[in-house]
Amino acid sequence: MHSGKLVFAQLMEHLPLHAFRRCVAKYPSRYPTLKFSHLDQFLCMAFAQLTFRESLRDIETCLRAYASKLYHLGIRGGVARSTLADANEKRDWRIYQDFALSLIDVARKLYAHDSFGVELANTVYALDSTVIDVCLSLFPWARFQHDQAAVKLHTVLDLRGSIPSFVHVSEGNTTDLTLLDRIAFEPGSFYIMDRGYVDFARLYALHRAQAFFVIRAKANLQYRCLASQPVDKHSGLRCDQRIVLCGRLTDVKFPSPLRRVKFYDATNDKLLVFLTNHFDLSAANVAALYRCRWHIELFFKWIKQHLRIKAFFGTSQNAVKTQVWIAIAVYVLVAIVRKRLNVQSSLHTILQILSLALFEKQPLDQLLAQIMNTNEAPEAVNQLNLFPQISGH
Repeated sequence: MHSGKLVFAQLMEHLPLHAFRRCVAKYPSRYPTLKFSHLDQFLCMAFAQLTFRESLRDIETCLRAYASKLYHLGIRGGVARSTLADANEKRDWRIYQDFALSLIDVARKLYAHDSFGVELANTVYALDSTVIDVCLSLFPWARFQHDQAAVKLHTVLDLRGSIPSFVHVSEGNTTDLTLLDRIAFEPGSFYIMDRGYVDFARLYALHRAQAFFVIRAKANLQYRCLASQPVDKHSGLRCDQRIVLCGRLTDVKFPSPLRRVKFYDATNDKLLVFLTNHFDLSAANVAALYRCRWHIELFFKWIKQHLRIKAFFGTSQNAVKTQVWIAIAVYVLVAIVRKRLNVQSSLHTILQILSLALFEKQPLDQLLAQIMNTNEAPEAVNQLNLFPQISGH
């Protein structure tokens, strides 16, 4: 039934345009839309993501080469570098943030029952941030250090499907801890964090929201042991303790008991200590949950390699945030299509095929059904082999 439609058009049919129109209406602007609509802008930027364009001129050149097919791509306005640049600068980036969040809601429902490596009914999130270096003279608002600039992406990743549930874009010198002030904690969910998020007042707010956390402890943690459970040291576990904090002010900031789990990673010869406010999980599963934090590292690596966010098309905050949120929307859209069409191949493989076939008229389901399953890069797989002794939990 799609034999007469281009692959790009078939892909974009999965966009909820009613939600897109609501987002546009929510943030009205004076920038003209009759000759180049918000949807035209989104489609041009999505094309850039899917075909790995590196600049606005690159986008313009490629799309003009297919001028006779633009209408069939859904692009009704004239494509010009200056027009796209002005739209990215002047149209409110929150339009594309809200639209990406609506796509995320769709994707999370589709992946709600997927496994992520630990048998657990709760929703599990990984929190972290990544820095994208930029030029200080071109991005003066994104100051990182005295002579450097960077854009930081603070992300909360739903481990079921590796779908970002929250993203905040800031200048590079913004502390990671501010992410804990921006998200609404879901009761019963787990939040997995590295040592950079150790702030006991903020962790206690998470605890009072009836959510759970697993976080790697700092070396100077001061505590008093209340009880200790036996552990199987052959599995790498060293201790499982119930503790209270007794450091300067920490007992005030987090007055409730905590659980301290120590694990020896023989592969990397590292002794790791985790803190959690959940007392019913096995100690092995506490360590396994922290291992799953690597999913967000792989997510950052993946988007930096395969989405166009390392070279920004504009230098203002509005243009940068517009590009980031459209990149995330494209990532989530491909994840939605992958699940709806029951494609087993990785997102990386699907994107590689789409980048070459956007102007074909082959039915999308047939195109993706022909993809052979391929293994991920060896180093990506190796990163997920942390704590191999408990990988079966």
